[in-house]
Amino acid sequence: MTDVTDGVLHTLFHSDQGGHEQVVVCQDRASGLKAVIALHSTALGPALGGTRFYPYASEEAAVADALNLSRGMSYKNAMAGLGHGGGKAVIIGDPALIKSEELLLAYGRFVASLGGRYVTACDVGTYVADMDVVARECRWTTGRSPENGGAGDSSVLTAYGVFQGMRASAQHLWGDPTLRGRKVGVAGVGKVGHHLVEYLLSDGAEVIVTDVREESVRRVTDPHPEVTVAVDTDALIRTEGLDIYAPCALGGALDDASVAALTARVVCGAANNQLAHPGVEKDLADRSVLYAPDYVVNAGGVIQVADELQGFDFDRCKAKASKIFDTTLAIFARAKADGIPPAAAADRIAEQRMAEAARR
Repeated sequence: MTDVTDGVLHTLFHSDQGGHEQVVVCQDRASGLKAVIALHSTALGPALGGTRFYPYASEEAAVADALNLSRGMSYKNAMAGLGHGGGKAVIIGDPALIKSEELLLAYGRFVASLGGRYVTACDVGTYVADMDVVARECRWTTGRSPENGGAGDSSVLTAYGVFQGMRASAQHLWGDPTLRGRKVGVAGVGKVGHHLVEYLLSDGAEVIVTDVREESVRRVTDPHPEVTVAVDTDALIRTEGLDIYAPCALGGALDDASVAALTARVVCGAANNQLAHPGVEKDLADRSVLYAPDYVVNAGGVIQVADELQGFDFDRCKAKASKIFDTTLAIFARAKADGIPPAAAADRIAEQRMAEAARR
């Protein structure tokens, strides 16, 4: 046990993931809840981020994930122009086996005990119905159902933000924000990806899709037989004449092998943590591939859950998500001026905003 504790403390205080304001370890024996709530920064306002429910291999792995995810939320919220810092929570365990009303209520009490320093929402393994339960114990809960005062599914606005990022990429690279006549490959057409396809088709793009789930592909191709299907992601990224590649499934989509094989001039997608390791962003730049940072363009969802705290208004949210176009253009301009990849430019802008807020 001592070794595990030492490892966790090292991660908290000494690793690149460190620098967090507060990390709370939660346990409720009656319900079986074991959770970690990590608050990376509240410089811009209360920390906002989802709750991930996952069967981690170890407690240390859970802490490391909470730290990494919460840090990412600080950057995402800063670049989205929200009055929120970054936070994230993880519940340890297989949700199919241990998720219960009692566990979610216990978790809600822990979040409430922070007095509004952390606002929670959905993430992997948690859903709108779960947030409805959590909200019974905690008023700092978003991502609830419309029946319970929430905004419901955020995938439409997430896709809309990615679409705005693509338009900005087209403007920067080709001098025109339209995607008409551009060949766009979408890997993953689930909740967000299938909405993205609708936006692309409405703008006149030629769309190619792939997904491991055949039913997800059919949901796109049945109403849109003009959409082409690639057998897998490897085939998609090698498609001749591909203009834009949109990873919309799992993280780590951009690694050494995929970057080397990529035919597209632009990468802009909804998936989180697309860069498999540090240095991939430079490899993309060296190949003259324009990368729209994932946490910038996929911020439509967090814009929605933040708006829910004011009483959700779709039109107001969509107007905010439209600004992703300008934000993405500003990142490309900063990258060019500083001679760095766009991912590094986005980090610099976010860090500057947080530092300025902390000095006020």
